[in-house]
Amino acid sequence: MKIILITGGAGFIGSNLVKFLFNKYPDYYLIVLDVLTYAGNLDNIPEEIKKSNRYEFWRGNVCDPAIVNQLFKRADAVIHLAAETHVSRSIYDDSKFFETGVIGTQVVSNAVVANKNIERFIHISTSEIYGTAREMPMTEDHPLEPRSPYAAAKAGADRLVKSYMFTYGIPAVILRPFNNYGNNQHLEKVIPRFITSALKDEPLTIHGTGEYRRDWIFVEDTCEAIDKALHQDLEKIKFETINIAYGRDLSNLEIARMVLKNLGKSEDLIKYIGDRPGQVARHLAATKKAEELLGFKAKTSFEEGLKKTIEWYRNNESWWEKQKDMKLVPVKIRDGEVEML
Repeated sequence: MKIILITGGAGFIGSNLVKFLFNKYPDYYLIVLDVLTYAGNLDNIPEEIKKSNRYEFWRGNVCDPAIVNQLFKRADAVIHLAAETHVSRSIYDDSKFFETGVIGTQVVSNAVVANKNIERFIHISTSEIYGTAREMPMTEDHPLEPRSPYAAAKAGADRLVKSYMFTYGIPAVILRPFNNYGNNQHLEKVIPRFITSALKDEPLTIHGTGEYRRDWIFVEDTCEAIDKALHQDLEKIKFETINIAYGRDLSNLEIARMVLKNLGKSEDLIKYIGDRPGQVARHLAATKKAEELLGFKAKTSFEEGLKKTIEWYRNNESWWEKQKDMKLVPVKIRDGEVEML
């Protein structure tokens, strides 16, 4: 029985990945390590999995070498997702982002070096480390120009893993997902915030003009990409860095309008608020490398994925209602004033 360790496995992408792997591989044993911050939630994982003899949960911090090494000794493969994830929150309070993102990744990487039983280490990075697109589509060779503390912490972790590839030859691959959306995503993120606000006939708040554009990928497609990285011939992908994206960009204003149209709501609910410091203007990914090395191409159109996501939030109000006070984050903007972004 293969043992797969997933750090941050109670978070948004992590919990969706747990469900994906559990259902696809009946002979896999899944270990989740998560410190359960506000964004990590065991309610994200179905009871049937939690009660299974193929699942094990450990509450702990990836910055703690003792628990990390204890679990790494048992694992055949590690998928490292643990990180603080919200750009606005990183402006409000950045220390945790560097602690978990950089120090935590160092602890995890050292554990890979120390435990030769680990056959594969998949580090989940992010497109935010690229900053605003200089050229499009953005290849994996695009300069790294992080524009927020969150992005800077993720860039540090990304480069740290790369250095361990060169220095120690760890069996690692780096995946850089672009913007994810789907089930079980915290309300601080823009798409669930738009959906739940529309369901309650509350304002859909948009930073600046709403013209900032991102490449959106449905979380189930991201899970498929991670699955392919877990099972592709290691010699083909070892030491590689690979974008995970759909290959289409949309603005926040377009998304807000699509949400309202799907729910039969008026565009009068759209409300413009102050611009977020360190905003990225545009992301559009090159997906050729993922297609060539992983055989992966995202299959869920944004329209299809958005309908599925809206339906999930419509049917799971008891899950997200408790998060409603965390939709917006207090951020000091450049003139020193505090605004909810």
